[in-house]
Amino acid sequence: MKRAVTISVNGVSHTTGVEPRTLILHFLHEQLNLTGTHVGCDTSNCGACTVWLDGEAIKSCTVLAVQADGGDVTTIEGIAQNGDMHPMQRAFHEQHGLQCGYCTPGMVMAAIKLLEANPNPSDDEIRQGLEGNLCRCTGYQNIVAAVQSAAQGVPA
Repeated sequence: MKRAVTISVNGVSHTTGVEPRTLILHFLHEQLNLTGTHVGCDTSNCGACTVWLDGEAIKSCTVLAVQADGGDVTTIEGIAQNGDMHPMQRAFHEQHGLQCGYCTPGMVMAAIKLLEANPNPSDDEIRQGLEGNLCRCTGYQNIVAAVQSAAQGVPA
């Protein structure tokens, strides 16, 4: 039996019926056709599915849509401003902080929250702050460089 939920996603309110077991991740993909949030491990280990719920970074494979009822979700599609990439997206692009790109949306979402909490992190603090987000392609050095670049507000 479906339950009605109202969730604001990227500033737009959506009211729809969902199965009680529907994860936010699947709600985004199946109900809203927002596929920028990636399905990674489905076990909360990789962080590819990171979004913001009420301003906090969460792994969307661990939270039910009914738990987000009345909440505000921001996805990777919602962080650009007026068609311009978010500074963190731009830094990842300029610093080559991606290879295959699969982890990138979740990594970017987590990195933005990291800088909100610590605007001038050391390389070690960046690595610790992103430890819940895995990348199988890089050695993380360019990811760290991207976060540092965004923190400094300096284009590459």
